[in-house]
Amino acid sequence: MSTTGPTVPPPEPGSLNRALERNISALERRRRLEAQRAPRNERVAQAISNFAGTMIFVYLHLLLVGLWIAINLRWIPFIPPFDESLVILAMAASVEAIFISTFVLIAQNRMAAAAEKRAELDLQISLLAEHEITRVVAMVDAIADHLGISHVAQDEVDELKRDVAAEAVLDAIDATEREAGASEKGA
Repeated sequence: MSTTGPTVPPPEPGSLNRALERNISALERRRRLEAQRAPRNERVAQAISNFAGTMIFVYLHLLLVGLWIAINLRWIPFIPPFDESLVILAMAASVEAIFISTFVLIAQNRMAAAAEKRAELDLQISLLAEHEITRVVAMVDAIADHLGISHVAQDEVDELKRDVAAEAVLDAIDATEREAGASEKGA
């Protein structure tokens, strides 16, 4: 058995469900639109952050810092030194680090906001799917009753037919977390 490739061959082009293709296109359009609508300062911060995360950035810094050091250690005789103690280089690197880290944080904040939107979308879709499945279970149970089909798992089916209130689930999660926190403090 090969461990280098997928266990299932990739789908042929055009073989995706139309609804899935529509959703992928809609999400991509939305992503592009949000990127276009982002304020200029966020787009600049994102561009700088993207560039700072490349090997070109690393190579450029290796070249610049290497030249700076070589010149100031007098390894290149025809160029006079301008920072023999390398204090200016250290200061420039510190200032650059402050700005780059700020740009990265701005980009991360933007990515976190986008992730929060996607999580909200996932939650809404999950709640809708749960509601629809609850209705399907109720319909199938009604059909089974109408046809006189009995089954031993009626208690489970009755439980599945009940709507789940998101607030009740969140309250239960909060209560469980409070109990776990209280038991950790007591331990």
